[in-house]
Amino acid sequence: MRFYTVSRNGKEEVLVGFPGGEELYSLAALGFAFQDMNDVICNMTKEQKQALEQASEEKKQAAAVALTEVTLCAPIVKPLQDVVCLGINYDEHAKEAGRFSAEAFGGERPYTIYFSKRVNRATATEEEIPSYTGLVDSLDYEVELGVILGKDAKNVNVEEAEDYIFGYTIINDISARNLQTRHKQWYLGKSLDGFTPMGPCIVTADEIPEVQNLQIRSLVNGEQRQSSNTRYMIQTVAGAIAELSAGMTLAAGTIIATGTPAGVGMGMNPPQFLQPGDEIICEIEGIGVLRNFIGRA
Repeated sequence: MRFYTVSRNGKEEVLVGFPGGEELYSLAALGFAFQDMNDVICNMTKEQKQALEQASEEKKQAAAVALTEVTLCAPIVKPLQDVVCLGINYDEHAKEAGRFSAEAFGGERPYTIYFSKRVNRATATEEEIPSYTGLVDSLDYEVELGVILGKDAKNVNVEEAEDYIFGYTIINDISARNLQTRHKQWYLGKSLDGFTPMGPCIVTADEIPEVQNLQIRSLVNGEQRQSSNTRYMIQTVAGAIAELSAGMTLAAGTIIATGTPAGVGMGMNPPQFLQPGDEIICEIEGIGVLRNFIGRA
C-alpha cells in the first residue's frame, strides 16, 4: 500500500492507495480513525491492515478522493523526533566528499557514521526549499532512501530487522556545505527549516521485496546528477537497524535516512551548488518522484 498525507479544506488527512491502482482513498471514509500519519505508523494493527486491504470496491469508491481536490503534504509532516542519518554510505560519494574537503570528510571510516537532522516540519513535494541568502553560500542536494520503523526496535538482529519496518519514502537531505564544514559536525548544516523534503508517499515494506536493489537518482534542472543503486550502500538498511538498536531504543515512527550516492554538487569540478529557481527531482524505484524548487530567500 501507499500512504499519503494531504491537505483538503484546510485540514490534513491520510489517503491510501492499493497495489495495481492509481486511485487514492480517504482512510477516515474507509472507517479508520487515525489522527495523522504518525498515528497510522505507530498504532495500525495487523488486523486493521488486513481489513484495509480487503475493503470492498463499493466501499473504496465511496471513499475515493480526486487528486485535483487536495494538496500533497510530506507523508510525515511533523516527525516525532530528529531523523537518524547515515553519512558517507556509498563508496563513490565518500571519494567525492573527500576531494571537496579532506578535513571534513576524509580519513579512514572503519565504522558507520551516524548523525541527526532536526525537522520541525518536513517539506512536501512541489514545495520550495529556502535558499537562505546571506547565510548559505553552498546549498546542496542528496537523494536518499528513507526508512520508517513501525514498532519499537531494541536489540534487533539483522535477520529480524525487516519485521520492524513500516515502509519507505524518499528524502532529499538538503545541506548547507559552508555550515556543515565550518562547525566540524553536520547538525547545523543539515537542519535549517525546510531542509528535509520528503515524499511523495510512504510505500509499505511488503511492496518493496528487495530494498537493497533499488535504482536511485537525482536531477537538477533536468540534468541527471546522481544515478546509482541501493546495493552499493556500505551499511545496509538491516545492518543500520541492528547496529543502532544494539545500544538504543528506536521508537516506532523513527525515520532513518540511509545516505546518498555520488553526484552531489560539492563533488563536481568545479562544485555546482543550488541556486534560486533551480528544480531538483529525486527518484527511487518503486516509491516515486520527489520534486522541489529553490526559493529566492
